[in-house]
Amino acid sequence: MPGPNDKRRLKLDLTIAGLLFAAGVVVSVMSLAQIRAESRTELAQATQPLQGTPSDEQSKTPAEAKPGGDRPTTPAPEPARPEPQTQGAATKPALPPAPAEKIAPPIEKK
Repeated sequence: MPGPNDKRRLKLDLTIAGLLFAAGVVVSVMSLAQIRAESRTELAQATQPLQGTPSDEQSKTPAEAKPGGDRPTTPAPEPARPEPQTQGAATKPALPPAPAEKIAPPIEKK
């Protein structure tokens, strides 16, 4: 026959289990609420439609072409020249050659 100590222990265990269950429900509800709130803000932050800049009558006509006009004075970009110590690294294989037993014989043509 269970004693008073056993009943008290069972009551304490059930109380702890109930509190843990309630805490789990609270965390789940809060997580779902946060997920819903984030999905709503993503929908609300859609990009606005592009609006054209207001223009006046002058910008509707193209600029006049002037023959013999000024050319840009900036020099053309020079081609890249690799440093001497890095030139040999590009031709070196990344891995050592495979051992002979790993290499298959060449495929014969029919």
